[in-house]
Amino acid sequence: MKENKLEVIIGAVVLAVALGFIVFVYQTTSLSLSNSKHYNLIADFRSADGIHVGTDIRLAGVKVGTVSDLSLNVETYRAEAKLAIENQIDIPDDSALTVSSEGLLGGNFIEIIPGASYDYMQPGDEFLDTQGSVSLVSLLLKFVSGSDN
Repeated sequence: MKENKLEVIIGAVVLAVALGFIVFVYQTTSLSLSNSKHYNLIADFRSADGIHVGTDIRLAGVKVGTVSDLSLNVETYRAEAKLAIENQIDIPDDSALTVSSEGLLGGNFIEIIPGASYDYMQPGDEFLDTQGSVSLVSLLLKFVSGSDN
């Protein structure tokens, strides 16, 4: 009889933890990316190395959004990223994007370099000036091959 009570208690705890996890996942994904808090912008990159869904978007070092979708544009053969930007952030329409690294071992993030325009980007607009990440390996190869000449 004690075994049945113990099994019921353990089962209830497992179900409670699973339910808590489901609520947590729903709140962190569905609500944080809802259209009421974010607007979407588009950016095309020659290479999406280091970028994935969930990558931070920063302005002056402060997180202002995330990458919500990443796909290949089959017409241009470029990586197309959909960026979810917080509603209260106005971005000048001549701003640029660059993929930056947090350090040698850190991850990458997308940095917004604000422009000087008084006109701001609207939902669905596309960044015209983008720069992908710089590969440390390719830089080292250029350095090594250049030293032999």
